[in-house]
This record gives sequence, C-alpha cells and structure tokens, in this order.
Amino acid sequence: MKRIVDSYLREWKDDSYRKPLLLRGARQIGKTFAARELGKLFPHFVEINLENYSESERIFQGNLEPERILQEFSLITKQSIIPGKTLLFIDEIQAVPRAIIALRYFYEIMPELHVIAAGSLMDFAIEQVGMPVGRIQSFYMHPMSFMEFLSALGYGLIIKEILVHDTTQEMSSVIHDKILRLLAEYHAIGGMPEAVYFWKNEKEALRVTNVHKTLLDTYRQDFNKYAKKREVERVALLFEQIPLQMGQKFKYSQVEGEYRKRELAPALDLLVTAGVATKVFSSAGQGVPLGAQMDVQDYRVIFLDIGLSQSMLGLSLNEWFLNPGGAFVNKGSFTESFVGQEILAYINPMYKKDLYYWHSPARGSQAEIDYLVQKEDKVVPIEVKGGTGRTLKSLHIFLESHKASTYGVRFSTLNYHQYENIYSYPLYAVAKVIGVDQPEMKKALEYLAS
Repeated sequence: MKRIVDSYLREWKDDSYRKPLLLRGARQIGKTFAARELGKLFPHFVEINLENYSESERIFQGNLEPERILQEFSLITKQSIIPGKTLLFIDEIQAVPRAIIALRYFYEIMPELHVIAAGSLMDFAIEQVGMPVGRIQSFYMHPMSFMEFLSALGYGLIIKEILVHDTTQEMSSVIHDKILRLLAEYHAIGGMPEAVYFWKNEKEALRVTNVHKTLLDTYRQDFNKYAKKREVERVALLFEQIPLQMGQKFKYSQVEGEYRKRELAPALDLLVTAGVATKVFSSAGQGVPLGAQMDVQDYRVIFLDIGLSQSMLGLSLNEWFLNPGGAFVNKGSFTESFVGQEILAYINPMYKKDLYYWHSPARGSQAEIDYLVQKEDKVVPIEVKGGTGRTLKSLHIFLESHKASTYGVRFSTLNYHQYENIYSYPLYAVAKVIGVDQPEMKKALEYLAS
C-alpha cells in the first residue's frame, strides 16, 4: 500500500545533504513498513530491532564510534553494512535511548551511510536524552489519509480527478456520489494500515472491528510503559474519554472520578506524546503564526483515528454502508475529526504542526470555527458540516471580525460551490485544499494516483 511518506523518503535517499532520519508517530501506523519499502531500492537492507536483542543496551555503552557499532550490528545480523549501498534500519530505537544520541555521530563521521530509525514510543526516549540539534531529521507519520485509502483500494483515477478538478465547477453528480460513498467507507474503516489491509482483501466489517479492538488493547497495554504507576488509572480514564468529547472544548470535569484538572492534564499530555491524541488549540486567528495567539489552556482533542474512535464507543459501522448520507449527519463529530486528521496528513511530514480552532470571545456567542489554517500569510477559517450544512453563521462572523482573512472554506457533503467569499468544497477534497499548493506534497499525492 502506497503512502505519502514514500515520496519524501525517496527524496531523502537521493539527497546528498541528508541526515539520519527518525520516523515518528503512534504505534502501528506503518513506520516499519515504510522503511522496508524504501529498503527495496537499495542493494542491501539491514534491519535490527533493539527490543529483540538482549545485548542492545551494551552496544551503546561507552563510546559511540559508528565503525564499532556497525561491526557489532553486522555480527548480530550476519550482514555487511556498506555506506552508500546499505540502508540501515534501527527499529524500536526507544528501547535504548542512547542509540538516538549515536545517530549524530553517524551524521558527523559516516554521512554517506543511509540510516533510518523508528519506534512506537520514541518521543518519550527523546525527552530522556534530547534531540541532537541539526544532526538528525524527523518525518512525522499519521494513519492512512483518505487519498492513501483510495490508492490502497485501487482508485487512482479518482485521486487524479480530485487533484485536478476545477474547484469553480461542480463535480459530475455520479462521480460526486461515488466518492462520498467511498468516504463513508473510510469513516467506517479508518486509516490504520492493518484495518485497511483486511478491508481491501476481505471486505468484512467484523474483521475490521476486531482489528480495531486489538489495536486499542495494544495502546492500553502501553500505558504502563510511559506512565508512572499512580498515573496509569488517569491515563486510562482520559483515553476512554477522548471520543466522548470530540467536537467540543475538552472538559476535565466530565471525566469520572474525583480527580482535579491539575492531576488529569499531565495524563492527557502523555497520550499526546504517545501519539494517540492531538490537541486542537484555540487561537484568536488575527494573524500568523496562529500559535502566537493560541490559548494553551483552551483546546479540543481528537483521537488518532476515526475508525478506532467508533470502536472505542462500541458504535455499529452499518450506517456508513447502508445510509451514508444519514451517517454524515448523525455522526458529525467524527467527520470534524476526520478533517483534522486530513489536515495533518497533508502537511509536509518534515514538520510537526499544531491544529487550531476559534470561538467567539463575545459573551453568549455560540460562534465557532472548527479549524484555522495558514495559507501563505493568510488565516483561512474552515467549517466542517457532516451533512449539507447550509447555515454558515459562524464563518460570516469570523470573516467580519477578521478583516485580514479574505475568504473562508466550508467542507460538507455538498458539491463544489462558491458564494461571495466562502468556498464550499466536498469533504473528500481536503487534499486538494491543503496539499496541492505544496510542490513536494503534490508530487506525493500524484504518486498515490500512479
């Protein structure tokens, strides 16, 4: 299954100024698979999993001389490691945090060697030892986007049509309805690669649900790896709470138990560091960068994947297949979360980006904008509607109070349309709006369609 990151990895491979690379992101989103796919382009591929070797810790004790480390890796794997011809892949690098420090010496002493490292809870290891500044690159990975989902199912022509379609013209109603049905399918399955794989090959929703449950249990088992004993219960409570509060400001008062915010907030931060949750910060949105005007105490939270979210809540997937139009209306919070996932997926993976939303500071006002994004030097408000969403009061309020924002975007199940300074796009067109004006991302999206 093709991934957006594949295109960026190939550019990294051929870049004479590349640095050792960390693939970062939550467990089971395809980091190892991506590294192995890249390895097929090299004469030699050597993979070593630091969790599987009891002597791993000893390898990185003492000096971190690359030649010595490579010699030991060669003996362990029984393979030669040849700079310029070998891709060295160090998996589960978080098992030995000092190995992250060793990467800087590969860059300084042996820059011709291609080195990639990945790990399911890598960010916690980075917090322990730090990141060697200017010596290591990072690519941030996410669950499969809708474009990647279409690619996996063989709909390359639909991807091309979405990418090249003239947004001033309506999509053919037949094609529009077809893509919406596929989007409903994606809402049910989600973007976890294992779930997509089984859906592609077996088309059994029950099998996908079982995959979701297994993945969720894996995430729960991780709590003991990164949370202190007294924190595990709080992390578990918040883990279950996130899907319940999607689409609204996160309130700790709604979490069961007698914990206070100051006790629960650090537990949520652990889930964010683990990659299973993302905060969407409130921003005034009066200019760029959006982060300069955000309120770090005011945020929404979205879960890693909409498919997993629904499985956590025990929701039936049938409506997405039998009545997709009704599902988009009835499960609007998942569609809002979907757009957040899509925005993250179509940002250059070299950078970790925050998400932002807006709500009116006026007392009694209910005006809210689901997402704010930066396009060049402009702030663009994005409103998400699960159905046709004809009421756009919040968008009008935002644009009237933010004169530097010259237009707004509405994603809904409606076809392409423009009225005055509000552009209406179908929900399936997030890649078109966010990704196509970035040359490298456009290339990656075109790769998915090929």
